[in-house]
Amino acid sequence: MNAAGNQPMQGHVAVVGAGWAGLSAAHRLAQAGQRVTLIEAAHQLGGRARRLNIQAPNGTHWALDNGQHILIGAYRATLALLEDLGLDPRTLVHALPLSMPQPEGKGLRPPAWTQALPAPADSLMAMMAHGEWSWRDRWAWLRTALGWRLSRFTCPDHVTVAQCCAGVPVSVMDDLIEPLCVSALNLGSQQASARVFLRVLRDALNGPGGCGFKPAQLLLPRCDLSALLPDRVQQHLLANGHQVKLGVRVTDVQQHPSRWRLGLSDGSALDADQVVWATSAPVAGDAMRVVAPTWAHQASALQHTAIATVYAWAPGVRLSEPMLALPAAGAAPGTVAQFVFDRGQLQGPSLEGVVALVVSDSQGDRQALEHSVLAHARSALRLPQLQAIQTVVEKRATFACVPGLLRPPPQIAPGLVAAGDYISSPYPATIEGAVRSGQNAAALLQGKDLAWA
Repeated sequence: MNAAGNQPMQGHVAVVGAGWAGLSAAHRLAQAGQRVTLIEAAHQLGGRARRLNIQAPNGTHWALDNGQHILIGAYRATLALLEDLGLDPRTLVHALPLSMPQPEGKGLRPPAWTQALPAPADSLMAMMAHGEWSWRDRWAWLRTALGWRLSRFTCPDHVTVAQCCAGVPVSVMDDLIEPLCVSALNLGSQQASARVFLRVLRDALNGPGGCGFKPAQLLLPRCDLSALLPDRVQQHLLANGHQVKLGVRVTDVQQHPSRWRLGLSDGSALDADQVVWATSAPVAGDAMRVVAPTWAHQASALQHTAIATVYAWAPGVRLSEPMLALPAAGAAPGTVAQFVFDRGQLQGPSLEGVVALVVSDSQGDRQALEHSVLAHARSALRLPQLQAIQTVVEKRATFACVPGLLRPPPQIAPGLVAAGDYISSPYPATIEGAVRSGQNAAALLQGKDLAWA
């Protein structure tokens, strides 16, 4: 039976890979009445956005994450998916205005009166009210933002963010553009694609929000990432007669006249009418070399950038805000954390004293990185007692979103489509990009093509 429980399932679709792209594809296909088999090589769903159990100093375990993620109000597809799963996004996230407060009261902090304004006036006026900018800086920001709006947030494909922002004052670049760029695209402004960056700004500053949120609001999960979505999707699939295979890899892909045959690492084979391939780009490139060599070459050619998360702890620590931006203080890019998150404020007393220090586009080996991040955080936060609990380095956290990048299309072969945040779209490697890619892959198998509106 399908998810509605009143009609027999139609065709059989195998979804390979259970990150957020694969999960959203599997859910959409199950809703459409397809019989779904979800296959995941790991023993846990969620991909790069999943629960991580870390041992606490007292011997208990903390439910943290494989890396710190945030959402924004403009993530309409992700928020709608949570609602579709019977969840209330407003209880699952801590919503903040677009702000980048720093320790000791510095940084971008929108005045309360700006939050009563409708979007995008709220964000524009919040920047105009930033007391650490001169009036010349504020007007330069306003001219730049209005110029982007008049151009419909578009620019030539070969332009970097730095080139797009030529003439923007240094203070505006340091306080706003650079932090937004590195957090959204995981690259600094000198390397990142302006076209993709402007698309993010278009959605955040000029688009509608989802589930009653303003588009530019920062949404910090109040639970671990597996509880936010993967656990719920798995429950829905299993409850409605679908199959979830964990700890199983696809070792062989063969195309037959009316079906696909997937060889599995447990020695079995799976026949499916259609397939959604939702693994990482390197794995997809290796798997598709025979079936679709041109597509495989595009996927394999993508370069990647790393993100490191240093989980640290000190007794009784509570930051002034759930999220703070940390000034680099002259450190080499990618060697200190740009942001710190207070997991106790977000997840409750059980995680009191736990902070997540996030290094976008991280550089260097794990041990050296942990040392530099911890030293910087102790100084910036005035917490000399802070100690590292665990450091997670996701070496291929995101594809390198550089100008002119050629990303593989969603269609691989008849009856075989790809899903993932690296698949061709206007978005960078984000949760929203993954969710929309998965939903688009499901739609393509049904003869539709979702607009990336």
